[in-house]
Amino acid sequence: MNEKISYSYQILDQLRLPHGLYLASSSQDYQYVWLRDSFYMSLPYLKQNNQIYELTYHRILDLFREYEWKLDIHTVQRPREQWEYLHSRYSASEVREMDTPWGHAQHDAIGAILWGIGMGQQRGKRIIRDAKDHEIVQKLVGYLGCVRYWEDEDNGMWEEWREVHSSSVGACVAGLQAVRDIVFVPGEWITNGFETLSNIFPHESNQRPFDLAQLSLIYPYRVLAGNEAKVVVDRIETHLLRERGLIRYKGDSYYSTIEHEGRHHDLPFYYGTEAEWTFGLPWLALCHLELGNVKKAKQYIDQTENVMLPDGSLPELYFAQSEQYNTNTPLGWGSAMYILAKERYEGLM
Repeated sequence: MNEKISYSYQILDQLRLPHGLYLASSSQDYQYVWLRDSFYMSLPYLKQNNQIYELTYHRILDLFREYEWKLDIHTVQRPREQWEYLHSRYSASEVREMDTPWGHAQHDAIGAILWGIGMGQQRGKRIIRDAKDHEIVQKLVGYLGCVRYWEDEDNGMWEEWREVHSSSVGACVAGLQAVRDIVFVPGEWITNGFETLSNIFPHESNQRPFDLAQLSLIYPYRVLAGNEAKVVVDRIETHLLRERGLIRYKGDSYYSTIEHEGRHHDLPFYYGTEAEWTFGLPWLALCHLELGNVKKAKQYIDQTENVMLPDGSLPELYFAQSEQYNTNTPLGWGSAMYILAKERYEGLM
């Protein structure tokens, strides 16, 4: 096994907790488990026969069993307050909701989990253990229908202000499609999602014409392909690609070099100061592999390896136009994306 891949797997092993979910990073700031991070960090194991993938999803299903009362409410009544939405971030060891105010409306995380369950089942993995698991999956589908994900403004992948995000709508569409052979999924709920995607295309949202999160529409979800996928990739490369990663969107204040001046200013205030997220590089490689651009994918894999630290770890991000990185190092999400891109490229070779 390639040394860098081997070390990346070691990082995932170190961040995986005994119950099967993952710490986002070993840093003190990220000592939580996010559904989204656990989803992406489990993807390298989807095609492996070692029970690691199943362990992650069994714990997620157990989590939703524990919060089934919330599912029961919000399959018939739309949430009104932020805390009423299914949470995406939990305490690390107990996997419990925390009462810290947070942007809990994150439909993409629920879509991701449904997609992961469906893909696992399709690959012959025993994700659904019993009738209760089946019931929970049905209720997760009902939850997305009840919140009307195709028109409900959510906090999105970056957990910020609420808008209708194409990346969130696309994740839900993909998730519903993935489980429609397992549970009942009303066809109009998928059709409504595609209509929203068509209306928004090629934008991420009203305020974000291009966003790193849109790459998820191409990989892993494949709700965009061909010319539509190429348009999104071209726009992201043109506007968001930097030397050591991708900025999430223009005007991103999180870890901006002027974040100390507050995060409340209009987006143009932060132009040119946005952090460069390293996992965007292998993500672009995966998207180019989807498009059949093997040489371009190799360039992004090489660029990913160039921004790795000497020990093979990937920082979450580098500060704008500098070699300084933040403390969320290594970021498990980045290690997983590198593994996925590198293994897929080497498989083609």
